[in-house]
Amino acid sequence: MLPPLRNILAVAAGGMIGAALRVVFVVAFPVLPGHFPWTTFAENVLGAFLLGLLLVLLLERWRPSWQLHPFLCTGILGSFTTFSNFSVEWVELAGSQRPWLAFVYLLASMIVGLAAALLGVVVARRWQPSPTGKDAS
Repeated sequence: MLPPLRNILAVAAGGMIGAALRVVFVVAFPVLPGHFPWTTFAENVLGAFLLGLLLVLLLERWRPSWQLHPFLCTGILGSFTTFSNFSVEWVELAGSQRPWLAFVYLLASMIVGLAAALLGVVVARRWQPSPTGKDAS
């Protein structure tokens, strides 16, 4: 059974934004063949951090309308981060003259990505808005 149409549209709208942001990153910071894919690595780590942060804020704190979760998390962050590019880059590195770099990329992506997600969760849970509703600077 499909989710409600408004959820599908929220994911689609967010997906357009996340994909556009991803294209901006790829064009601004192209990855050179045989080199560490910093662009994809940074996108995935940033996305993991933001996902950890947003999930705590959306599910534990704000509890906004249900369309915000699929729009931000599945839509924007789901299309901004990329497992497909990660996989292609890993295969290319593994088949290059520097297969050790593929191993480093794999481990760094998993360890730093999970650490970023955990950091996002910790930051969101420790964040305390000021009593006036405005964050202290």
